[in-house]
Amino acid sequence: MIKGYHSDIMKIYERIQSKEKESLQKRKIEISKILPEISNIEKQIGLYSVKISMELLKNKENTEKHLKQLKEKITELRIKKSELLVANNYPMDYLEIKYKCPKCRDTGFIGTKKCSCYKQKLVKLYYKNSDLINILNKNNFENYNPELFSSQRSEEDHRSPRKNIEIIASKSWNFIENFANSTENLLFYGTAGTGKTFMSNCIAKELLDKGYLVIYRTSEMLIQNLRTIRFANDEKLKDLLLNCDLLIIDDLGSEQITDFSKTELFNILNMRLLKQKKMLISTNCELENILKMYSERISSRLLGNFTLFKFFGEDIRIKQNIKSKRF
Repeated sequence: MIKGYHSDIMKIYERIQSKEKESLQKRKIEISKILPEISNIEKQIGLYSVKISMELLKNKENTEKHLKQLKEKITELRIKKSELLVANNYPMDYLEIKYKCPKCRDTGFIGTKKCSCYKQKLVKLYYKNSDLINILNKNNFENYNPELFSSQRSEEDHRSPRKNIEIIASKSWNFIENFANSTENLLFYGTAGTGKTFMSNCIAKELLDKGYLVIYRTSEMLIQNLRTIRFANDEKLKDLLLNCDLLIIDDLGSEQITDFSKTELFNILNMRLLKQKKMLISTNCELENILKMYSERISSRLLGNFTLFKFFGEDIRIKQNIKSKRF
């Protein structure tokens, strides 16, 4: 995933391996001065290991018996080494490599499959010095406060804005918790300032913390990116938008709508749906307006392949701004 970053990630693993090898060498030098007997034991283990390799090459009839004896001697020496370390208040594995990720042994791969730590490094690398990370430090579930929303139900809605946002928050958590095993996409719609972008950011924060690659774009930014892909043949950007774990498109309908934008928007939606790559789209448009603004191919996918959540109530941004300026 995200081919352009692979070489950078592998350099990170090389640095981790190099640093730990240096650290292990320092620990060995330390032990050789304090407990020289352990250094002698390690030398003996090394000699026996060489003998095992030589026996395997000889292929004699009594090789199996001899190999067993050599392995038993190595085991005895390792036990003795561990006992000496523990007796002198050192951890049993003090002279072993300390892997940051024991699963892949800091290689990034388990066999031919990328380790989970590979994706975590990809996420950190992509979002290094990103404005989005600063935004998510504020817009997250820790700062989620349903009491900002009115508990009064209007005649038009069958539930209050507060009850509505509580249900959406609960469904959003389900989306996060089932992310790996679900093909669900989300469409947040409703008037401005009712929490759509905030809830999108809350979801993004949780998934990023879990090591998923989340790409956030306003609809205008997305169209600009799609233009770059089309006319500058930017394969790295194309790979990013097509293969990230979650693509968030914020403020759909605010972009300049042209034949080009409608065609490219359909293409990105359709390709991600075919690849079963999840999306979260927010818009200030009512569903009727989406039907009018976009082609049937786009609107049918938005309304047919996404779980719809309506946001309503007072403009929370205005409400908070007025409250903060009161003396």
